[in-house]
Amino acid sequence: MELVSGSPEETERIAAALARELAAGDVITVSGELGSGKTTFVRGACRALGVTAPVTSPTYTIGHRYEGDPDVSHLDLYRFTGVSAAEWADLEPYFDDAVVFVEWPEAAGDGLPPIRVRVRLEHVDERHRRIRLDVCDSAGDTALVERLARADPGLRHGDRPGDERGRQ
Repeated sequence: MELVSGSPEETERIAAALARELAAGDVITVSGELGSGKTTFVRGACRALGVTAPVTSPTYTIGHRYEGDPDVSHLDLYRFTGVSAAEWADLEPYFDDAVVFVEWPEAAGDGLPPIRVRVRLEHVDERHRRIRLDVCDSAGDTALVERLARADPGLRHGDRPGDERGRQ
């Protein structure tokens, strides 16, 4: 599924719609170039999952764990070129009883637990971001995609009434 966001708030709303479909144990990868809105996306999901603490990029701390319903872990592997067994031992507690968002997942290679959704953010222009959501579970959770597709049309396509961008 591909969506277009015209603002950080809209990116957060899209993430919130996805978050309402998640449960503890789900792993979501969030990829994209610098400044494409990865942490903004995670922040929107966190808010929908009841996180009230400030949600910031964990680039220099590697991970944050937030209390929510369920708890949310937010990992950022930007500084990694790979992940050793010892490093995974440090990261494993983040995956316990939480929804886990992993920015820059490429560094993990095949080391991540099974991924439920892959999110990819791209710059369309200075204001707009393309957000691609790919469901990855083995059952091919088409129901998740269908529920997201029934979301507010403005969230799906960036074409709210009076919005001159039109469908992109």
